[in-house]
Amino acid sequence: METITRPRNQLLSSLSASDFELLRPHLETTELMQGDVIVAAGDNLSRVYFPDSGIISLVVSLAAGEMVEVAMIGHDSVFGGTAALDGAISLTDAIVQLPGSASTLEVEQLRIIADHSVASRTTLIRHEQALFAQTQQSAACNALHSVEARLARCLLRMRDLAGNSKLPLTQDFLARMIGVQRNSVSGVANALQHAGILKYNRGHIEITDLEGLKRVACECYGAVEEQYKRLLNLE
Repeated sequence: METITRPRNQLLSSLSASDFELLRPHLETTELMQGDVIVAAGDNLSRVYFPDSGIISLVVSLAAGEMVEVAMIGHDSVFGGTAALDGAISLTDAIVQLPGSASTLEVEQLRIIADHSVASRTTLIRHEQALFAQTQQSAACNALHSVEARLARCLLRMRDLAGNSKLPLTQDFLARMIGVQRNSVSGVANALQHAGILKYNRGHIEITDLEGLKRVACECYGAVEEQYKRLLNLE
């Protein structure tokens, strides 16, 4: 781990210089390795993660082994911020979807700072509202929209957070994230590849027609984006 001097996470960057200085001495950089489980549902949260790059998926797992992603945490978000506000139990599994790095600190340190800074506490509250809006939108999307639209929404959000149209993802992983069988994702991915929207090859997906993928996606992609902008005013 290394000490943080300047924030790369947008949520940290949105803080005033004085509020960030309260956090800075306690922040450390840690690597996010693809597939790592940061915390399991029901476990205590001991650290807070502000991703600088990479993506953390919040996943609901069922007894039979099925799972579905309910939210993505990237460079515009924080994982574990709710623990500094009320309670320190994770309600979901948190799995690294794409590798990268994060600025981290102990939950107790963030709680102390949130108690001393109204602005920092307000930022955390608004983030939790945005995250809740994302989980609600995901629930509606998974219940009502087609596999094609859901896959497009998922890939667009990942592209935004990764800052790259080339994503190291398997069809099996994508299927688990949107809660469908692998053959459903395979069929949709093949159709999108034939349409010139995606390229897929051995665990790597490249978005080759961004506007085309946006046309395939449902309204949920734009709705989540607007909620984050409205609540957090991030650019």
